[in-house]
Amino acid sequence: MTRLLIMVVALTITKFRSFTIPFAFLGMVVLRFPLWLNRKCGFWKLMGSGKNAQVDLAPDFKHWAVLTTWDNKTDADQFYHKSFPIKWFRFFGNEEFTILLNPLSSHGLWSGKEPFKYNKRTEIPGNKIAVITRAAIRFNRLKEFRSNISRAAEEMRKAEGFILSAGIGENPFLDQATFSIWKSADHMKNYAYKSFNHADVIKLTRSRNWYSEELFARFEILESWGSLNGFSLQDNI
Repeated sequence: MTRLLIMVVALTITKFRSFTIPFAFLGMVVLRFPLWLNRKCGFWKLMGSGKNAQVDLAPDFKHWAVLTTWDNKTDADQFYHKSFPIKWFRFFGNEEFTILLNPLSSHGLWSGKEPFKYNKRTEIPGNKIAVITRAAIRFNRLKEFRSNISRAAEEMRKAEGFILSAGIGENPFLDQATFSIWKSADHMKNYAYKSFNHADVIKLTRSRNWYSEELFARFEILESWGSLNGFSLQDNI
């Protein structure tokens, strides 16, 4: 059952053609202006991605992402039908994955803001769920973070109930975000709190003070289209 929509969060990951990669870099500068001028867009981020759009420390110059928030689905739909940033992504890209989300819970900050509004009375549904975790890594903790995070990401891809994940972020080294989809909230919680590697990384995060800023948010999936690395979610959501 779809819950009360306080906002719509939209995430698009686009794979650019090899010869259009320079336009992906250019877009990270040029597209800031129309997004900043769009008064209906509450929060936005233009981001790069990990290798093959996965949770990987190595940057991938073919995959790029845009995340936006909207007060209603009509504004989100207009953005995807008419906006210059989406036209740019589609003109230079050859694969697009887009998902629309309804926030269920959100804790923490992203660039000093609380980006996702949600109904605090909403309960997490028993069906599929999406998660965004994001962290700004302290420079003096970067080496320690990088030496530990890969094992948690590898275990996530093998976890029961895991469907898809993507690594995104404004900065390939200091700003890391993971988007993932799970068959249920229980599957996600089992991985987050019961898997050895992830639980160990969480403990290190707290004891070693890796992050200067972090966020954890869960979402109901409203709609999706397209594919990521040839994998379509239409048969899995």
